[in-house]
Amino acid sequence: MMRTRPQNVGILAIEVYFPCNSVLQSELEVFDKASTGKYTIGLGQDRLGFCTDHEDVISMSLTVVQNLLEKYSIDPTNVGRIEVGSETVIDKSKSIKSCLMLLFQKSGNSDIEGVDSTNACYGGTAALLNAMNWVESSSWDGRYAIVVASDSAVYAEGPARPTGGAGAVAMLIGPDAPIAMNRTCIATYMAHTYDFYKPNLASEYPVVDGKLTQICYLRALDACYNLIGQKYEKQSQQKLSLSDIDFVVCHSPYNKLVQKSFARLLYNDFCNHGASVVDLKPLHAYAGIPVAESYTNRDLEKTLMTISKEEYASKVHPSALIPKQVGNMYCASLYAGLASLLHSQREKLTGKRILMFSYGSGLASSMFFLETRDPSLQSRFNLHHLADSMGLSHLLESRNIITPEEFNKTMELMETRYGGCNFVPSSPLNQIREGVYHLTGVDEKFRRTYERKSHSYIMQEEN
Repeated sequence: MMRTRPQNVGILAIEVYFPCNSVLQSELEVFDKASTGKYTIGLGQDRLGFCTDHEDVISMSLTVVQNLLEKYSIDPTNVGRIEVGSETVIDKSKSIKSCLMLLFQKSGNSDIEGVDSTNACYGGTAALLNAMNWVESSSWDGRYAIVVASDSAVYAEGPARPTGGAGAVAMLIGPDAPIAMNRTCIATYMAHTYDFYKPNLASEYPVVDGKLTQICYLRALDACYNLIGQKYEKQSQQKLSLSDIDFVVCHSPYNKLVQKSFARLLYNDFCNHGASVVDLKPLHAYAGIPVAESYTNRDLEKTLMTISKEEYASKVHPSALIPKQVGNMYCASLYAGLASLLHSQREKLTGKRILMFSYGSGLASSMFFLETRDPSLQSRFNLHHLADSMGLSHLLESRNIITPEEFNKTMELMETRYGGCNFVPSSPLNQIREGVYHLTGVDEKFRRTYERKSHSYIMQEEN
């Protein structure tokens, strides 16, 4: 008997994790002797979250997947695929996914496909597309897929350091989802660039060309938006514009670039003569300028930022909570934005079209639509439950505010720990939340061990 093709495949559930420690961007400005507002207004960031030597990309991944399984009472034997997206290198051979199999040992489930995807901040999207393809394929066995996007974004001391962050997102993938992906309208743009890369395998820090990254990001945005517009027009017989989109979620290296990106979408609507959600008359002065010049024309940028301000507030700002409060989570950044949108718009999100833009330097990018819906009556997954289960307000409010001096000391310690062996973490364990996995040590053979911090462990430590 032929099995019915799965319908409305997408995100059934979502879980977010980020470390307890954060530093205020306003205090970093003072510490770095930067001009007032350089990080808070210039970058558009509020705080920066970071790992101590007790946490890493593996511990964050373990925590977010374990929480997902527990909160939604998922039987581990009902998971058939795990895809991980990350650019944080712990091991050049052993995948983060293989470490996540620790969570499935007790159930005896070792029949779980998938490994890691890597290309800067795009890996989480590659993992999501792989999981979606599996569920929709003839090889799907009816079980869930889990997508994990996890990274610790750190930079050498200097102007790029405030654009760091850390966190992880886990998504449960299956049919009849409250957040379904429109599989017929996906646009991808890939090219060879050196805007951000990590050639020094002895260091966690990247080589960054900030100006080139911004141009590459906006060029990729243009290419994806025009291509998805062509596909949309072919299907609907009408031009795509922002008037057809309820919310926009973009990969967020820093919030000011997201603001510029949304403004750029308006510029594309203007160039494509599409319908608009705002008055585009101020852009007539820039009609016909070369595309290359449009990326660096400051007057055009200011005009776009001005006319897009109101629409940004309604269509994009609801997704900015975690990215602004935690910082760049690399592969997790885009999906932390989606989680923020769920959190802030839970009462009015059903039946909406969300435009997602994923960018990873080097470069890889994709744009796609997510559509929110009411699942069937027998489904236990719904938008309200997703928003409530994440507990974002508590996660954000329960963080520690660390001084810039301590933050810098932690970065110096992490430099010595990176690639090291035969050590036990020395940072205070009381800075880690209950129920969080943490690194307990790295032995002389570079083998890492982890434990989950429990209430009983906290009690013993305090005694």
